[in-house]
Amino acid sequence: MVTVSVRDNNVDQALRVLKKKMQREGIFREMKMRREFEKPCEKRKREKSEAERRWRKVERKKKERE
Repeated sequence: MVTVSVRDNNVDQALRVLKKKMQREGIFREMKMRREFEKPCEKRKREKSEAERRWRKVERKKKERE
């Protein structure tokens, strides 16, 4: 659960912090995905591409360390 405290009645700053936390947690992305039904074949395709992207990132990080 994401919580943000408002200090000195500064709501604008609290909203910015809230948006940043929600972005980091992936809430915006999840909301966008849940707007419409995703067919099972599309879900498998999306999950496979995400896994490949994560794998490439790990490999890239390994090469940078070497």
